[in-house]
Amino acid sequence: MDPNHLFIGGRWQRASGDRLINAVSASTGDHLGAVPDGSQDDIDQAVGAARAAFDAPTGWASWGTERRAAAMTRLAAGLDARSEATSEAVSAQNGMPITVARFFEGAVPSALLRYYAGLADSMPCEELRSGLPRGATLVRREPAGVVAAIMTWNFPQTIGFFKTAPALAAGCALVLKPAPETVLDSVLLAEAVEEAGMPDGVINIVPGDRDTGAYLVSHPGIDKVSFTGSTRAGRHIAAACAELLRPVTLELGGKSAAVVLDDADLAANSEQFFMASLLNNGQTCYASTRILAPRSRYREVVEFCTAMARNAVVGDALDPGTQIGPLVSRRQRDRVLGYIKTGLDEGARLTTGGGPPPGLDRGWFVEPTVFADVDNSSTVAREEIFGPVLTITPYDGEDEAVRLANDSAYGLAGTVWTTDVDHGAQVARRLRTGTVGLNGYLPDLASPYGGWKDSGLGCELGPEGLQAYQQVQSIYHP
Repeated sequence: MDPNHLFIGGRWQRASGDRLINAVSASTGDHLGAVPDGSQDDIDQAVGAARAAFDAPTGWASWGTERRAAAMTRLAAGLDARSEATSEAVSAQNGMPITVARFFEGAVPSALLRYYAGLADSMPCEELRSGLPRGATLVRREPAGVVAAIMTWNFPQTIGFFKTAPALAAGCALVLKPAPETVLDSVLLAEAVEEAGMPDGVINIVPGDRDTGAYLVSHPGIDKVSFTGSTRAGRHIAAACAELLRPVTLELGGKSAAVVLDDADLAANSEQFFMASLLNNGQTCYASTRILAPRSRYREVVEFCTAMARNAVVGDALDPGTQIGPLVSRRQRDRVLGYIKTGLDEGARLTTGGGPPPGLDRGWFVEPTVFADVDNSSTVAREEIFGPVLTITPYDGEDEAVRLANDSAYGLAGTVWTTDVDHGAQVARRLRTGTVGLNGYLPDLASPYGGWKDSGLGCELGPEGLQAYQQVQSIYHP
């Protein structure tokens, strides 16, 4: 790990400044390493390198899909070779339980590369359509250009490749800005890029803070922006892109509802319910943390959720037995504890948790916490907490359940729990949200993933995710 150099233009070059980003263990608070804190000069260098790689007559954009797919497959192999190291780096930095990190951070990025490599090779870039009133039109898809990809800290490599894999498949060049909370894994990514023999400048990596990200978003050499993060930050990025008439994809916050129907068998789906609601210590944008329970089974649902949270194993993120690790930082822990206090002040009934767990004096731990008797208009039911905090609200009848689920500024995800999957799908169709899971939740790499309302603009994954990195051109034939 070199605290002086950044991966720009296909090589490790000295950073323009001497500021560092220090990585810290979420489980202990110990120092893990450091990388350069990218400056505006570093962003200029990275965008210039990406621009050169994209604009070159024989550059990445001009490569045929088969040749690009081969390079992406080599990169996937390099990521696979670093899978365990990447998983451990992410787990140590953001508190993700190592078993979760191995599944997501260690495996999904290479799977995305292989998926989009195959998709790009199978999807035609040109299509001849019958013209009206006469003639025909050749419809072409071209790469969008140089992409600014702003990565987030909760699933840094997984979400990073939500952007990187389709952009590469489309023929774009990228400047990646990792979040300052998770920077060490980006060093491993750079090593894999170098080893795979990717053309110089196709992938450039500049860690930095929000000011660095803002400069990148507004840089004149950028053609397309993709951002994952908070709704508040997304609004600022959307405003900057609107002023520049620059295409942007935004995957933002969520406050997803778990609609428990009156025939649900939660005991039979206990593992899936845990993963849908408390995955990654609640630091998951699509987590179903807002539980809606039928009044006829309300006490049973409260007892189920309380036991699930109370019995979860809390501990060091790198311990394979851990189910709930620490939060990413002291600031995030204090933010979550502040929401718990607000819930109590607003009259919610605490059934378990509520503070730091005993015996874990180092790191940024919060007990899995459950609030019952929560009004849907309360703060803890409406705002994204991003921690292991669940709220439970009773409802009378499915119409009220749907109304409560849709009564949110967010619309990223949701779940429906039932033994009648066909009926569950009918309920899912009524939810005003971009994605819904039935008796569980896991995004499908081959299907669009994106939010409605305050949860974002556009979508990622699937063919739609590839199209987000393409521009369309029509050539009219008389």
